[in-house]
Amino acid sequence: MADQYAQMPSRPEPSALPSLRWAEPPEGPVVVLLDQTRLPAEEVELVCTDVPALVRAIQTLAVRGAPLLGIAGAYGVALAAARGYDVEEAAENLAGARPTAVNLGYGVRRVAGAYRAAEAKGADREAAAEAALAEARALHREDAEASARMARQGLALLDELLPGGGHRILTHCNTGALVSGGEGTAFAVALEAHRAGRLRRLWVDETRPLLQGSRLTAYEAARHGLAYTLLTDNAAGSLFAAGEVDAVLIGADRIAADGSVANKVGSYPLAVLAKYHHVPFIVVAPVTTIDLDTPDGASIEVEQRSGQEVTELTAPPQVAVAGLGQGGGLPVAPLGTQAYNPAFDVTPPELVTAIVTEAGAVSPVTGGGIAELCARSRQVTIS
Repeated sequence: MADQYAQMPSRPEPSALPSLRWAEPPEGPVVVLLDQTRLPAEEVELVCTDVPALVRAIQTLAVRGAPLLGIAGAYGVALAAARGYDVEEAAENLAGARPTAVNLGYGVRRVAGAYRAAEAKGADREAAAEAALAEARALHREDAEASARMARQGLALLDELLPGGGHRILTHCNTGALVSGGEGTAFAVALEAHRAGRLRRLWVDETRPLLQGSRLTAYEAARHGLAYTLLTDNAAGSLFAAGEVDAVLIGADRIAADGSVANKVGSYPLAVLAKYHHVPFIVVAPVTTIDLDTPDGASIEVEQRSGQEVTELTAPPQVAVAGLGQGGGLPVAPLGTQAYNPAFDVTPPELVTAIVTEAGAVSPVTGGGIAELCARSRQVTIS
């Protein structure tokens, strides 16, 4: 297969709107999101003035991606506190907005805990709200730092497994700055390889049915000048058969105690293909994505989304489909067709070559290795 477009012209990397930020206009504090449903056509910010608006943004995927959901949940609790809403009710609504992504609940619990701790020490409502916001900002900063460490450790592992550079990486869904307080998880590793001159090609799965690969990963790859090629999900097998994939890099929404990985649906078939073709299958995720309370893959609750996402091609909000209005859906199946639409699938640990976190990598992936990594991470955090 020809690789005539492997070298992209070098140019300064452009700045982008932050995926999520806290703002304090005169009318009161808000959480501002880059609306991912409008990408790549438009970069539009969505302003959330209360928790219900933020919950809707999470459920409609205006904001998405495990690490960023944790940050969104954290700022959501801080928003409720700052505006004088019921913090416990806000925390419950936010934590339940999407069940599979463990980071969402982590961010909510951490900031709600900071608010309660401040109250327990005698702080008034305003001071407790300030403590909640400080905790949310700390989580945001820590995620950015974790992203940078994952990028470095991921590239070191790639270089160890694939000496000589010229990496051809296949990725699924979106794992860049749009899902993180920094430059992402798996995409950050590819970006680090690109900057080091060791990325030959980034293969981008389209990622059906909502096209997070073609809409979002390709958008980020183009902004950074990566050599990338888009493919439909079901074309991946032919790439492996042609020997065009050196490694698969994906993110994760939840990692169970035994090392099972829940990620965007379509990840498990890639793991099977990688195993058959002797290609490393690497998961890149922060330690906060590991849930030791979930013993194994069978215990992971997999979010089931509307079948309409499969039976219709949904137009972006800014696009009017003839006869359907803005944001309407174009039917691609007969009226009344039932659709199976899990948001995620689960990859068993025996198909995962390594899990890369900011605290180090686990390989081979075992329950013991996961537990040791988490213990090491806690020691680093405490020190």
